[in-house]
Amino acid sequence: MKRNLTLIGLALSLASCTSLTGSGIEEVTVIGLNDFHGNLEATTFAGVMIPDPNDPTKQVRLTTGGVEVIGGYLDTERAKSPNLAFVGAGDLIGASPITSSLLRDEPSVIALSKLGMKASSLGNHEFDQGLKELLRMQNGGCDSNDMAKACKFENPYPGAGFQWLGANVVDKASGQPVFKPYLIQQVGAAKIAFIGAVTKTTPTIVSPDGVSTLAFLDEASSVNKYVPELKAKGVDAIIMLIHEGGTSKDGFDKPACGTLTGPIADIVNKLDPRVDAVISGHTHQGYNCVVNGRTVIQGDFYGHLLQRLDMTVDTRWHKVTSIRAANVVMDTRSTPKNAEMTALVTRAKTLTDAVKSQPVGTLATASILRAANPAGESALGDVIADSQLAATADRGALIAFMNPGGIRADLNATGGGTTATFGDLFAVQPFGNTLAVMDLTGAQIKELLEQQFDNPNPGSNRILQVSKGFTYSYDSTAPKGSKVDPASIKLNGVTLDPAKTYRVTMNSFLATGGDNFVAFKSGVNVLQLPNLVDVDAFLAYVKVNPNLAGGAQDRIIKSK
Repeated sequence: MKRNLTLIGLALSLASCTSLTGSGIEEVTVIGLNDFHGNLEATTFAGVMIPDPNDPTKQVRLTTGGVEVIGGYLDTERAKSPNLAFVGAGDLIGASPITSSLLRDEPSVIALSKLGMKASSLGNHEFDQGLKELLRMQNGGCDSNDMAKACKFENPYPGAGFQWLGANVVDKASGQPVFKPYLIQQVGAAKIAFIGAVTKTTPTIVSPDGVSTLAFLDEASSVNKYVPELKAKGVDAIIMLIHEGGTSKDGFDKPACGTLTGPIADIVNKLDPRVDAVISGHTHQGYNCVVNGRTVIQGDFYGHLLQRLDMTVDTRWHKVTSIRAANVVMDTRSTPKNAEMTALVTRAKTLTDAVKSQPVGTLATASILRAANPAGESALGDVIADSQLAATADRGALIAFMNPGGIRADLNATGGGTTATFGDLFAVQPFGNTLAVMDLTGAQIKELLEQQFDNPNPGSNRILQVSKGFTYSYDSTAPKGSKVDPASIKLNGVTLDPAKTYRVTMNSFLATGGDNFVAFKSGVNVLQLPNLVDVDAFLAYVKVNPNLAGGAQDRIIKSK
């Protein structure tokens, strides 16, 4: 009898172990991509340096990313385990290279869909072309606000195979979400909920007119609102996908860092504790940190890194028992390529290379840089402002202002020697903003210049690039509203009269108060120029100024 009881106990013990390691426990992998910005092809990654193949005594940046390599990595990992979900953290499109943006970013959305992406948070750049166009990108079709570019890759454009998520993006009139707040995905035996949010500052960093019907609510409270609903549906894990980030003193490859600061840290500290992990974006940083006991990870940008969460999930108790997080380098040297993605990139290049490679002018040097001096002025910013002034001089313009965030790359001559191509210029200004002119008084221009400081956050600045002949100085230590010396604001050496009106030029993004430059909204005699695109003004300027050099960066003076 004693022997029989022992056998029964052993059998019960074995049955319990089988339940624990079988139906009750699931190993799940979540792969995240943030700030892809339509980079179908690989680019260089500053996070890893390798010996220069042509000179081993020098170091060069490692080439990483691109959909071919991302696809190859996903193929390899799915072959190891089918319990894998591929998701995004916003800015998948917008501010993209010409291979994607000239085709309205349709190739990028189609590529990510074919790679099996299931969901992504919205990003601010998803709203670059306004809500109507974003809804087309989600749902498909050719009813675009730019018919010349819609359905140029596939006709009709099929829409995204994944769901953009925005728990904190609601219609102002109804208060209801415009996009789904969350998606529940079955991954093996586990039910994983992905809930999305985008930075609440979005209205200040996109063209305000494009999001005028939307409200962007507090990120944490918007996500917390849905946690009870998700738990009632029996989800086993909740992963937040958010297009907001921070910075860390630690490298992208240091696990469980504790130095993350910025908006994302504040958001995570307010999250419901039942949110298990956070995949973030927006700040283009690589970090793998822990905030208040919770994994918070971001993978640089352009697909250089993929965030990886390996989770052990207990489906009986609907909870995550462990998370191992890492940023994985998408190394083009060692990662196999996905053949379907190679074909897609080849087709996109075939459709755009002829335009991209067209020579448009010559530079004095191989590059004109967008890097700013201590005052916030860049050599390339000078040139772009000058090009916009030249394009609108016949409309009476005397001064041009350019937002630094709209300058997306250095102007590099890739056409051979110092020859610049259309693709080189397009890489610098990919948004397709049009130009506008308006009248501002000298006092309003002073107000505009003061709005550069504490923008977007206290202690950070967005210094507008200005056209030739316009100069001023500022003291960064002076009180808010008094940093710019009124006597120093001059046009062709003459101090601006606060009461006098001056005709000024800016792009359509700034004209409606983008980047919190709301002084532009006070302008009068506004003339929108819908047929004058900023990159076309830039192109015309490069053509008529052979051997173009960067500006001298002497228009803005920082006294302290």
